[in-house]
Amino acid sequence: MDYRNQTLVAEFFFTGLTNHFHLQVLLFLVFLFVYLVTLLGNLGMITLIWMDSRLHTPMYFFLSHLSFVDVCSSSAIGPKMLTDIFVEKKIISFFGCAAQIWFSGQFVVTECFLLASMAYDRYTAISKPLLYTLIMSQRVCVQLVVGPYAVGLISTMTHTAFTFCLPYCGSNTINHFFCDLLPVLSLACADTQVNKNLLFILAGALGVLSGVIIFVSYIYIITAILKIGSADGRHKAFSTCSSHLMVVSILYGTLFFIYVCPSSSFSLDVSKVVSLFYTVVTPMLNPLIYSLRNKEVKDSFRRTFERKKFP
Repeated sequence: MDYRNQTLVAEFFFTGLTNHFHLQVLLFLVFLFVYLVTLLGNLGMITLIWMDSRLHTPMYFFLSHLSFVDVCSSSAIGPKMLTDIFVEKKIISFFGCAAQIWFSGQFVVTECFLLASMAYDRYTAISKPLLYTLIMSQRVCVQLVVGPYAVGLISTMTHTAFTFCLPYCGSNTINHFFCDLLPVLSLACADTQVNKNLLFILAGALGVLSGVIIFVSYIYIITAILKIGSADGRHKAFSTCSSHLMVVSILYGTLFFIYVCPSSSFSLDVSKVVSLFYTVVTPMLNPLIYSLRNKEVKDSFRRTFERKKFP
């Protein structure tokens, strides 16, 4: 297609989630609540870990960064989605769309590899308890956190650059509630097969790599737990991993549904709902899972509350 004489797109429009007013009111109230709980839960987790010296361990160092990533991930999409619910024309600028793809992609990839780092930490703690403090030194912990941010940066920089160097001169309506790679690519007035192949190869490689690290870590973790003689010891060892395993299952399950299952197997509306779950709901669930299922976090919260109540 000859696009040189056509007007290039300067902004995009979202179709959004629904045009029914009563549903819009309900969605606004629900997602405002979800976003506020996400901010309160994750920022509260970061503050609690920072304040309580007993939580200054590798496990909670990784958890604080997971909470930070969840705040950033939900903030890349949540506020814009909330302000768009009652707006007839849901507009985002060309560069605003690029920024949303950049930040949402950055933090999803970072979270996947942070969970891999946390799996390695749990493997070391359970399989090599006597060498744990030596292996998980401060330097190693920093490297295991910087690595996920670096991988996320390289991945999203590649996808965003390849996506927005394409010409957009036709339709500018994105059939979604935020800028996602595939819906945006479908609007380009150029051949996008290279971009789609790059997305499939790079996203697949990163997903498989982080997934394999987690899977192998848990094989060693389960093997080590089964070698523990007492049932109480096995339960205590597994309880330190259960919250992490639950978070991994939720995140990878939703990402698998969106990016691996054939698009023909479910409707676009179902795809939007699943996207909504991993972009908005999952960041809220993570701190709740860790706080409700982790005795150390609950004890730390109780001690902090008692200090504030009885100075």
